[in-house]
Amino acid sequence: MSTTRPGMRAFWSSLSVEARWLLSTVVVQTLGRGLTLPFTIIYMHEVRGISLDLAGLLMAFIAVVALAVTGPAGALTDRFGARRMLLMSTSAQVVGCTLIAFASTPLEFAVGFVFLGFNFGVSWPAFNAMVAAVTTGETRQQYFGINFALVNLGIGVGGIIGGFYADVGDPATFTAIFLADAACMLVPIALLLGPLRHVHGRAERPHDADESEGSYLAILRQPVVLWLTALTFLGTFVGYGQIEAGLPAFARTVSEVSTRVIGIGFAVNTATIVLLQFFVLRRISGHRRTRVLVVMTVLWAAAWLVLGLTGLVPGTAAAAFGVLAFNFVFALGETLLQPTIPAITNDMAPDHLRGRYNAVNAGAFQTGTILGPVAAGFMLNHGWSWGFVFLLVAGCALMGVLALVLERSISPTVNGITAGDTTLHTDPATGEPAVTD
Repeated sequence: MSTTRPGMRAFWSSLSVEARWLLSTVVVQTLGRGLTLPFTIIYMHEVRGISLDLAGLLMAFIAVVALAVTGPAGALTDRFGARRMLLMSTSAQVVGCTLIAFASTPLEFAVGFVFLGFNFGVSWPAFNAMVAAVTTGETRQQYFGINFALVNLGIGVGGIIGGFYADVGDPATFTAIFLADAACMLVPIALLLGPLRHVHGRAERPHDADESEGSYLAILRQPVVLWLTALTFLGTFVGYGQIEAGLPAFARTVSEVSTRVIGIGFAVNTATIVLLQFFVLRRISGHRRTRVLVVMTVLWAAAWLVLGLTGLVPGTAAAAFGVLAFNFVFALGETLLQPTIPAITNDMAPDHLRGRYNAVNAGAFQTGTILGPVAAGFMLNHGWSWGFVFLLVAGCALMGVLALVLERSISPTVNGITAGDTTLHTDPATGEPAVTD
């Protein structure tokens, strides 16, 4: 097993010029998203007078659009290249944010959200394919992890700025932050038209490749893809699908903590990821990615149990501390999740099908973000708080099992390790090991 754990300087030196450009602008790109993400539903309800239930449905509409376009986006990424698709998606984000900045009716918001959903659905497979085109090996895993930390930093800083600036008594302040979000997306557009204009992020299909193997049906017939897809869905359902819905609902109605505690909790989450992500990357370097995922499931199960226990002491300082502890432990698990699943996906995928493989992964993620809040709202509305916690802990346990099943289906190389003097190659269509001495 490799025990090399390179520092930040070594990591930066290992990157190509294109990868450095792509990584160096992440914070600016996501700053605008942070300006608007926490305040979109507040803008619709308190500023534009749209009811909360309709505003919630409109927010869910973004994920529905994203899910609808993800499949075609993956295929188009393989055909036309990641760069062209990213230009389309970021341009859609500019249009969507501009429309929302001046929207006042549900229909106008819905039109704006179509463009946002298009961006989210297209950008995931395209961006991951672009990263895979400019990174290799262990550097790829580190890149995904550090990119995740920078995304959180940008969103966190944007959220702080937006919180100080946005004023429900002054609609112009919300118009300004959405226009700022649109302006921030001009940075990746300039990057794609300038320094990255030669990186198309597309690989030619090998002459001996069976064209039928590139269909989504053929990809999903592979057991290894099914295990990874199920793992991604569960990770979203018990994780990200609950952070914006289940967590705040439980903390308010069961733990009975203040909105200030919830806000501080999100700050703890962001700070943990930003401060610890690179340290975690160094610790997991050379270890089986599936075992890293097992550790992550233990952390997340513990986090949900801690949150559940706050329901025994509602409205107390202990409950507030428990909510903050949840955010720290959950974020620590996130630092293990984000470098691993994207790296497994892209190391397993054949170069000419990387867009489709990432689209499958993105579809699982988006499905989890749709169904997770639905389950949370239904169970907590009926007072099934302990049933809700049990469901999430059981989901974490199932994730651990799936990670071990996945470990038996992928090669050590795809799983992030090399062994002895043996040269390990991976069948690009299946991820199965093909060993030569």
